[in-house]
Amino acid sequence: MSYIASNTYAASVALDSSAEHPTPVRTVSRLVGEWIGRLGPIWIDGQVAEFRPRPGARNIYLVLRDPDVDMSLTVVADAALVGGVEPPLAQGQRVIVFAKPEYWTGRGSLQYRAKEIRAVGLGALLEQLERLKHLLTAEGLFSLERKQPLPFLPRRIGLICGRNSAAMHDVLVNVEDRWPGIPFEVREVAVQGVQAVSGVTEALLELDAIEDVDVIVIARGGGSVEDLLPFSNETLVRAAAAARTPIVSAIGHEQDSPLLDLVADLRASTPTDAAKRIVPSWQEQFSIISALRNRSVSGLRNRLDRESGFAQDSRRRIRTRLNHLIDTNQRDLEHLTARVRALSPAATLDRGYAIVTNEVGEIVRDASTLSPGEFIRIRVARGAFQAQSFDSAMEES
Repeated sequence: MSYIASNTYAASVALDSSAEHPTPVRTVSRLVGEWIGRLGPIWIDGQVAEFRPRPGARNIYLVLRDPDVDMSLTVVADAALVGGVEPPLAQGQRVIVFAKPEYWTGRGSLQYRAKEIRAVGLGALLEQLERLKHLLTAEGLFSLERKQPLPFLPRRIGLICGRNSAAMHDVLVNVEDRWPGIPFEVREVAVQGVQAVSGVTEALLELDAIEDVDVIVIARGGGSVEDLLPFSNETLVRAAAAARTPIVSAIGHEQDSPLLDLVADLRASTPTDAAKRIVPSWQEQFSIISALRNRSVSGLRNRLDRESGFAQDSRRRIRTRLNHLIDTNQRDLEHLTARVRALSPAATLDRGYAIVTNEVGEIVRDASTLSPGEFIRIRVARGAFQAQSFDSAMEES
């Protein structure tokens, strides 16, 4: 029966039911059982979440969980069928089951009767991962253009790790050693097994929503390929790609490479390496600052020495120039003074001549302008004296 035909069948049953004439439990259970009984067997891919075999039991129950989301279903299988699975069935193992749904009308419960169980080998898992890798690569989730730069010094660091794990210790201790006092938001979750994907994904979404968390480190120690499979899960990888906060992947050892490494903004080889990459070393920064300070002081001292030498040299050149100008001007002044003296009346007086002025201080150039007996002033080279004019006629007699 197809899905549409099944819905039509269920709807025809519902038409016979109303609040005034409800359908008894026995009828509902019978109808559901009949509807489920029309379904055929189906291949189911899942991870063994619970597996508790009991010695001597004919039927063995196991819970299959979806590796991407928190959904599960119950499978019942013959003990002989379970015993023939290679490698032996174990909790956390990936399997595919060919099963037919069964509905127990007495309890109203649904289970799946396994007809065949196959363990998914490592080769098959790696093939699935390779196909997923190609798909996500084609979508651009691993492109370098999407990578976000890490802050130089984060305000708060988000850390997702196993409970009381060595990875958590390595990150916390090394960050504290490199830059003491940086606060952390730590989420301890399962990093292996059936709960790992949901636990890590939920912690990632929670930390990404905290405003002052500037970087998120997802850390786990080494392990087998199967142990690290949760960090190649599509749901987790897509959640990391959608995060606004830069993510550092520190999963396993140097040789390990889950898909989370490819989508993360930074891949660290180990949790210790992650601590070194997310915060600077205060000792290194202090050395850098000291070196810069010494270079600045040395540069300033050299500049001052150069400027001081230039100033002293300039002063010497200015002083030399001024002395030259003073000497030149002094010689010019002496020359001009000599010329002035040569042209001045004083020079004439030095040669024995005199300057005669009348009583009102006017220079006497003509003796006829003087009246007889008029007092005159006679200036010679060194000093002056008065005299009295007399009639020129008297001089001639």
